[in-house]
Amino acid sequence: MVKVATPSIPSIQLKDDATQELLDWATEIEHSDATYFEKSQALVVKLGAHYREDGLTEFGFWTPELTAQVMRRKEIYLEILNPMDEIDFSNPRQIVRFRRTRLNLKQQGEFLWGVVSGLQAGTRDQAGSFYWLRFVDQQGILEAIRDVVPYSLPYGVFGPAEVYDIDRLQAHRPDLDYFARTSASQLPEFFTQDSHHQDIKAIPRVHAPRNILQLHVGTATAEGTLEGLTKLYQGISAKLANGDTLTPIEQNYVGYDAVQLLPLEPTIEFRSEYSPESEFFVFLSEDEEDELKIELRKPNTQDWGYDVPILGSSATNPAQLGSLRPDEMVDFVAALHNFSSGPIQVIYDLVYGHADNQSELLINREYLKGPNMYGQDLNHQLPTVRAIFLEMQRRKLNTGADGIRVDGGQDFRFFNPLSGAVEQDDAYLLAMSNVVQEIGDYKRLMFTIFEDGRPWPAEGWEDISTYRDLIEKMPESYQWGPLVFAHNTPALKGFWERKWRRVLEVMHIGSNWITGCGNHDTVRRGNQIALDEEINWNLGESLPEVLSKAYDNPATSIWVYGFSPGLPMDFINALCHAPWMFFRNTDERYGVKVVSEEIGFLDWQITEEIYNRPDLFQNLKKLGFEYLEDVRGFGRALEETMMEMDYDLSRVAKVCQDCLGDDASACSIDSMKLLNHPKMVKFLKRLDETQLKKFALTYMEDCFVACNVGHYVDKVDEVQAQFNRQLRAFRHERPWLSQNLIGTDRFDKHSEGDRTIFYGVRSNPNDGSEGVVMVAHMGGEPMTVELGKWLGIDLNQWTVEIASPGLERDDNFADLNSLELRDSEGLLLCFAPPARSPVSQPQSS
Repeated sequence: MVKVATPSIPSIQLKDDATQELLDWATEIEHSDATYFEKSQALVVKLGAHYREDGLTEFGFWTPELTAQVMRRKEIYLEILNPMDEIDFSNPRQIVRFRRTRLNLKQQGEFLWGVVSGLQAGTRDQAGSFYWLRFVDQQGILEAIRDVVPYSLPYGVFGPAEVYDIDRLQAHRPDLDYFARTSASQLPEFFTQDSHHQDIKAIPRVHAPRNILQLHVGTATAEGTLEGLTKLYQGISAKLANGDTLTPIEQNYVGYDAVQLLPLEPTIEFRSEYSPESEFFVFLSEDEEDELKIELRKPNTQDWGYDVPILGSSATNPAQLGSLRPDEMVDFVAALHNFSSGPIQVIYDLVYGHADNQSELLINREYLKGPNMYGQDLNHQLPTVRAIFLEMQRRKLNTGADGIRVDGGQDFRFFNPLSGAVEQDDAYLLAMSNVVQEIGDYKRLMFTIFEDGRPWPAEGWEDISTYRDLIEKMPESYQWGPLVFAHNTPALKGFWERKWRRVLEVMHIGSNWITGCGNHDTVRRGNQIALDEEINWNLGESLPEVLSKAYDNPATSIWVYGFSPGLPMDFINALCHAPWMFFRNTDERYGVKVVSEEIGFLDWQITEEIYNRPDLFQNLKKLGFEYLEDVRGFGRALEETMMEMDYDLSRVAKVCQDCLGDDASACSIDSMKLLNHPKMVKFLKRLDETQLKKFALTYMEDCFVACNVGHYVDKVDEVQAQFNRQLRAFRHERPWLSQNLIGTDRFDKHSEGDRTIFYGVRSNPNDGSEGVVMVAHMGGEPMTVELGKWLGIDLNQWTVEIASPGLERDDNFADLNSLELRDSEGLLLCFAPPARSPVSQPQSS
């Protein structure tokens, strides 16, 4: 139980002298010769709430929406809510008494400033004061302006922020030695927050890792929190330090020198009514003028992380914090930085290319340019907005990240009136890469990955995108390559044969591409394969078996890890053969549409065994969907009906009533009518818009739970886990493999009928002393491989280093010049130094 003490509440006052000093500071900046953007960059570092060493708290708000309104002074005020009772942050629901204080800040142009005494700063063990700005609009309605760049949002984006002692948190973090080793501590005095004008060449950039494990915090451990991940990694670290044996699933988390987390930003929240009221911070009653009761509900949002309102992106999504304390993020980062076998880097996935429509309820219109396919385009071109976004990112990075992955780089576009064309805002993307991390006296620049598939979403983007636009502008950066960004669907028959042109690009120009096969996006695409497509049934006997082996494929892994240039990335759900799809309980408006589009998840990921588990799909079963085929049948019918009715929910509900009632004569959708039989699920008889939304929410919540890796701990295959870990060790021992092929290297394919074999030989470009031979069966029927003949080399000089599970050394390796390989099998061969023994071969069980 996490209880946070609440001390006695002192008198809260605006400190006039300190406030005037803050105003003088802002005035000096405004009257300087700096550009408008430079002034904005200097001012935004003091936005939000900053608890000082002297016990005072500085406040700053950018409020352009207030400057155009004529208001009396008392109608704009800072509202402070101090808890009078102890808060148990682990409690799902509690009622807490708060004392309310209202103060008038000082308005200066588009900003409001003030310095306040008597506030309590939050810590790991102590709740802080909550705050937001309040004003009465011209209609007499009380509105809230929330802190856009807070340090702590324990009760979500619609609730007030918490004053937090960030300096204390940073000063006591357990990985300061790591930052001392990897940072510059002595820098010129002219350094400022302006990433365009400080001498960033003097600041070290974090080096690229050799491989990456991608994790979604909500599904990567049974707890679904950063707390759970920290516990997991600390346990594995201790085992490795003591020489203890790891379990198969634990092996899937190690052998990486970087972990990339899906977005940690606070996400949108479920709105039963489209209003700005919080569902986690609920005002109940006011006993007196300054005392009120508030119901606190622990955030339970489930989201893959890309549905962001932008507000609060400087903080960590509270739904991923078991303790609701910012310290939990630092604990996780420090656990990886202090890992017993060597530091593991932490990469944040940043979403600044778009905002969900819910952002219109939370931030002023200056931040938004207008609608796009995701929700809203962001107004990066407005200098103050641009500066705030960079400051928001800086605060997030200061929790301890080593790198960033920028989501949707192709979405950063703007209309240039000088050229009359829509152009890419590459300057802003590069500025994101040059945001300086500051932890105490230590400063660093981030290792950077860009996801950028321009000209996406233009037709034909998969074929014409170069995936190199940003690499060419910033050679030390990386981009998602064509095999991880495009619709990567290796469950299809002949997939790798059709991808050959892109495969060649990976081999010859892919050194700065993120490569691999399974990630959060590609596995999702695998779920969307139509069932009438040509499936590669060599991969398994059922669709879930096919999909699992497609994204955790021994032949693909041998090629990627043992031979291919670039930076390999794996996804924990794919490694553990746990289901994965984009599910969320945050969407009331489009939930039914999302479910209808993603219903293939049940075919590709869920088996009868999984559905029948008593700990899974509990809520769907309560609705009456006792069997997997019940949900599949309704899902398919709903998918067809939604398309036929052009996603109009009222029309869909009418079809359901026509088809599933006592009289189905008016039914226009055959697949829906087929559900109407004596054993039909009773829930379907009363479908209206409300019930359809209830089904969608229940479906997504149950499927989200089913994607948790913790449910499949005992299902991870030990041989496969050991094989994958050996490949990661092989890659780490040969960092030169990340470089592009050189003139003496060879890579080719042998195609015969439906069979595709990748093979090649390459040597260390630094001194040529070490070589690797690879052969991998990428699809089709078994084939005899004549590797020595194809490559023109004497295989007697080589030894088998790693073989895919199922290849028995005695039977298959007697003659490497004539080797039979089946679909998904492969080998890695190396020079055999006299005193060296090959890596042990995992034996199939």
